[in-house]
Amino acid sequence: MITRWVENWTLLSQSWRVALVVFGLVFATATVSFIVSRIIVILEHRFERSDNLWDDTILHALRRPAMGFVWLQGVYWAAEVAHSYSEAEIFSVNDKLLELGFIWILVWTLFGIVKQAELTLSSPVRMKEPMDYTTVTAISKLLRAVVAITALLTVMQTLGYSISGVLAFGGVGGIAVGFAAKDLLANFFGGFVIHMDRPFKVGDWVRSPDRNIEGTVEEIGWRLTTIRTFDKRPLYVPNATFTQIAVENPSRMLNRRIFETIGIRYVDVNGITGIVDDVRSMLENHEEIDTGQTLIVNFLAFNSSSLDIMVYCFTKTTQWVKFHEIKQDVLLKISDVIMSHDAEVAFPTRTLHVAESVRIERDEAEAGKGGGTRSGSGAEEDRGEAADSGPVRDPSGAGQTTTQGDEGES
Repeated sequence: MITRWVENWTLLSQSWRVALVVFGLVFATATVSFIVSRIIVILEHRFERSDNLWDDTILHALRRPAMGFVWLQGVYWAAEVAHSYSEAEIFSVNDKLLELGFIWILVWTLFGIVKQAELTLSSPVRMKEPMDYTTVTAISKLLRAVVAITALLTVMQTLGYSISGVLAFGGVGGIAVGFAAKDLLANFFGGFVIHMDRPFKVGDWVRSPDRNIEGTVEEIGWRLTTIRTFDKRPLYVPNATFTQIAVENPSRMLNRRIFETIGIRYVDVNGITGIVDDVRSMLENHEEIDTGQTLIVNFLAFNSSSLDIMVYCFTKTTQWVKFHEIKQDVLLKISDVIMSHDAEVAFPTRTLHVAESVRIERDEAEAGKGGGTRSGSGAEEDRGEAADSGPVRDPSGAGQTTTQGDEGES
């Protein structure tokens, strides 16, 4: 019908008539695309009121591919009209481009549905019991890979390549590729094991006693797992590593443990029983201590400079910051209990005991040494004073002289 109109309408030249027809088809395509988009948006708003989440998911995934389909069909019709009046080589591949466009639209639609389903299943807002994000992400990546591989094989078949030949070549070349990329395959299967066993997930705090690995998991890929260390550095660990080492997951702890040894002075030995009983009672009545777990407060040992009391209990929280706040409160209350019994926390001390016989010999040696020194100095002082005084005349006038000392006359 369009071709007949172009041929019979002689008001304009044929090239202008073809141009007007092509422009009309493109304009009609744009109009239909806009109408389809508005219809889908209206349906999305209407379906948001329903309890079914999947209709919203599918409509949101279909909106852009539907517009793409309208444009694909409209451009194809316009190209066919142009091809009827043109011998350009580019128009000879209209049919192939249409087939490839359909494949592209289908892949686009499937990718959108998988992505929207991933967001829906892992969203705590949309789902009452959302699925694990790591598992949903792994399944989403696997489905997208299957769709991409299937689309690639279909495109090759559409372009005239034999799929059976490609598969045969892949089977023979897969052996060589397997040997050359064994580390890559090991990491791939390591990621598959992580997704299946789920020893950890995104957001978990993990560490390994075998390797210097500790931090928060940010992403689990098919080759690498990204861990953010506590000093905020990214750590990229090949997935094959996790199949060979032990991994701890502190994020899945049920409780956190307080394990302390408190030393009391030996002079406070009479108050040990009361201190132990009061500390145990304090822990049993503490609102943040899980009394359903093991709780031990006992006199432990006679240490070198203290009487040791063991305190062993578990907190209800597993949060690292809150745990240290609770531990601080517990330790301060233990200090108050010790002070209430007029006792003190011990610190390292050492007492030196000297035997009695050694003490007497030492005192005698010091006394003898001190006396001899005193006698000698006294004599020297006497001689000095006598020399300084000089001769003294007898006051009686008898012509005798005397020498005056410290303690008398001669």
